[in-house]
Amino acid sequence: MTGEIGQLALCFALALSLVQAGAGLIGGLKGSSIARQVSSSAALGFAVFVCVAFGALVAGFVTSDFSILDVAQNSHTLKPLFYKVTGVWGNHEGSMLLWVLVLAVYTMFTVLGERGGARLTSAALGIEGLLAAAFLIYILFASNPFLRIDPPPIEGAGLNPLLQDPGLSFHPPMLYFGYVGLSATFAYAAAALLTGEAGANWARAARPFLLAAWCALTLGITLGSWWAYYVLGWGGFWFWDPVENASLMPWLVATALLHSSLATERTGAFRSWTLLLSIGAFSLSLIGTFLVRSGVLTSVHAFASDPERGRFILCILLVAIGGALGLFAWRAPKLESGTAFEPVSRETALLLNNVLLTAAAATVFLGTLYPLFLEAATGTRISVGPPYFAITFAPLFVALVIIAPFGPRLAWRRDDLLPAMRALAPGLGVAILGGAIVLAVATPHAAAAACCVALAGWVLVASVIDLARRTKSNLLSLGSFAPVLAHAGLGLTLLGIAGTTFWKSEALEVLAPGQSLEVGGYRLQFDGVTPVAGPNYRADRATVDVMRNEEKIATLRPEKRIYPVEGQAISKTAIRTTGFSDLYVALGDDRGQGHYAIRAYVNPLAPFIWFGGAAMALGGLTSLLSRIRLGLRRPALAPAE
Repeated sequence: MTGEIGQLALCFALALSLVQAGAGLIGGLKGSSIARQVSSSAALGFAVFVCVAFGALVAGFVTSDFSILDVAQNSHTLKPLFYKVTGVWGNHEGSMLLWVLVLAVYTMFTVLGERGGARLTSAALGIEGLLAAAFLIYILFASNPFLRIDPPPIEGAGLNPLLQDPGLSFHPPMLYFGYVGLSATFAYAAAALLTGEAGANWARAARPFLLAAWCALTLGITLGSWWAYYVLGWGGFWFWDPVENASLMPWLVATALLHSSLATERTGAFRSWTLLLSIGAFSLSLIGTFLVRSGVLTSVHAFASDPERGRFILCILLVAIGGALGLFAWRAPKLESGTAFEPVSRETALLLNNVLLTAAAATVFLGTLYPLFLEAATGTRISVGPPYFAITFAPLFVALVIIAPFGPRLAWRRDDLLPAMRALAPGLGVAILGGAIVLAVATPHAAAAACCVALAGWVLVASVIDLARRTKSNLLSLGSFAPVLAHAGLGLTLLGIAGTTFWKSEALEVLAPGQSLEVGGYRLQFDGVTPVAGPNYRADRATVDVMRNEEKIATLRPEKRIYPVEGQAISKTAIRTTGFSDLYVALGDDRGQGHYAIRAYVNPLAPFIWFGGAAMALGGLTSLLSRIRLGLRRPALAPAE
């Protein structure tokens, strides 16, 4: 009965989402209070039935109900319980149901946390209902997780070994909370265009959802980078893979939106631009979903693909993006122009920030999709790799980091640049000093490394200066930590990128027991391999003693695992971190007679990449918590501080 319960719950959820859409749009456009109440009730019911459906699928995986095709294709009785649960979204059908579940959560908070006014919220619920209905129709008719198989197999096919990792528990859900959170911002933008309430109020209502989505997307990308780093065995954190780019593009545009909407909320500037960014950020999320799920590209991350389903997603994408852009083209010329501002002002700094971020997103978009367009048009296959992004993306990012500290120092509408420059002078001094030290002591890529360290020093010291200013002026509050943490996190990430890019040490040797290799000041002694058995795999586990100055400081045990059911082998790396540097060891192939390939890296400052990402997300979280506290203390339509 598990499958039938889930199927019936999805049907009820689809019916309620259609009611939510129709009543919400009527309530927003006609001002009907009854329609608004119907839409809110339908939205809550939709959320309940989606939760029931998702719970039914989890139950199917946990109990190994192989009469459900999705379970039979993606699970196995020997798989640990933890991976049975996370395996629910480790496949196409389950991941799309997770997508709708997250949409249901955001829809529920739209109802319970109404802050934008009755008509605006009602219209936003209507848009969210349309999105929910589109994806539920897709799930029911093209990607049904509850299809039965008769007769059911005795055993399932198992799950991709790369996905049998704790990373599956946090990376996809976090990304989805980011992607789908942007749908809430999109819904409010479309509602503002539909109702004509396109002033600061819609931006204020959408901002908590935008902050939540940006935090989740930042954490999702950071955790995904960390997952790839420790599980793939190649010693890197970013490869400019098309699927990696699919998450980076909406993050860049969402970051621009985060800054633009602040200006719209505070002074009314950038009204049309903020609406367009809201549409663009969610559109890129849909494009990312299409790229990952359509089968148009090959990637280690694209573990579920189907061209038929891809066409269905493409139709949703075209209708959603085309409809929103058409609505914008119709309504935008009628919007009031924003408040004027001087060339030296916070608005100008935010404008430059937006130009650079959207240009960076455009370069990533072009580098990701151009090979696909070229192959479709001419049949020629090309690959766009790191050199392209180093030439196009890096200069824009450098310019962005240079101007970032000026925004918090400048006043709205009008200010003087000289006081800001004088206040930030210590940051410039540290940047010059840091770059000079790198030029003096670093040997490989000294100029590029010096630039990266100088930029990191600049933004980090500027963050400290901003924090000191707020403390001295008694302006310190929970929300005031947001820009400080976000910009400091950017600086930390830059330091991590500099360390792993320019000063990485690498060694690859075939060793017999008792032999050793040297890398980055360490001597690694290989003591042999021991066979071990896991719950659903068998492995060769190496023992590697880590020596520094002929003193043993650690023992690492990398593995080579074989999953018999899936018929695949993967490496499990071993990493020793000091918080400032990582020693990274991977076990390679068996070369016979006890000889194994051992690959080792020393990645200086690698942990700073993930510390920085966490700091940026924490900055967004403090802003969100501050916004929630402020919202609880004042009337719904009060102006922003």
